[in-house]
Amino acid sequence: MARDERTYSESEIAERLRGLPGWSYRDGAIRRTYTTDGWPSTLMVVNAIGFGCEAASHHPDLTVSWSRVDVALNTHSAKGITDKDFETAELIQRTVLWNPPAGSALTGSPKPLAR
Repeated sequence: MARDERTYSESEIAERLRGLPGWSYRDGAIRRTYTTDGWPSTLMVVNAIGFGCEAASHHPDLTVSWSRVDVALNTHSAKGITDKDFETAELIQRTVLWNPPAGSALTGSPKPLAR
């Protein structure tokens, strides 16, 4: 285990997840399910997650179906949950649920791509 791969206890994980709505801890991973309105949106969500995680070099386990993407994160090398997992979850959350800010010239999608 590398020095920078401090693992968190279950109580510390629960505390950190308070800042990540929709995420939970189960079976050794932090998890979130995103629902979409169908296959095209699901593919966009998967590709957005894939791009960010590849750029970050930290990769979740994904389970993909027609209108759903299940995300599970843990740090295999550390055998637990590390800062890498929380930071990747935050990146995924910002990316998948992104909408233009109020007052933006961008209008955003009429329907959210994921929930």
